[in-house]
Amino acid sequence: MLSTYRTTVLPEWVDYNDHLRDAYYLLLFSYATDALMDRIGLDLAGRARTGHTLYTLECHLCYLAEVHLGAEVEVRTQLVAHDRKRLHLYHGLYRLGEDALLAANEQMLMNIDRAVGRSAPFDEAAQAHVAALQEVQRDLPRPPYIGRAIGLPV
Repeated sequence: MLSTYRTTVLPEWVDYNDHLRDAYYLLLFSYATDALMDRIGLDLAGRARTGHTLYTLECHLCYLAEVHLGAEVEVRTQLVAHDRKRLHLYHGLYRLGEDALLAANEQMLMNIDRAVGRSAPFDEAAQAHVAALQEVQRDLPRPPYIGRAIGLPV
């Protein structure tokens, strides 16, 4: 998987249980999505050139382990699937240098033409970057914690 974001857990991110506050898990995954945008040509210059950006359509987050103040963590990202307008992403949160999964995040993102405020196909450059990333990751196994539904047995 692609390492997309690294950081140290800051004091303002820690809650009354002495671990990373739930909202900050999503913040880390959001920063990883920003880094992926940069990688596929939707960085500041790419957004200015095309008028395109990504919006999050849906997001699932699984909290698997506590993360404490000062922990050095990284997000690893896998492009699960894509089409002309959408990316299906998986982010995993890990302690730096370790392979135990701390949290998992699944996202569906849509390419948006900001001039009209509607979905649009990726431009050729971004589509080429997305296809290249998919090719590099094509032999990765299906990530855990995707395609899940939330609910209680009825």
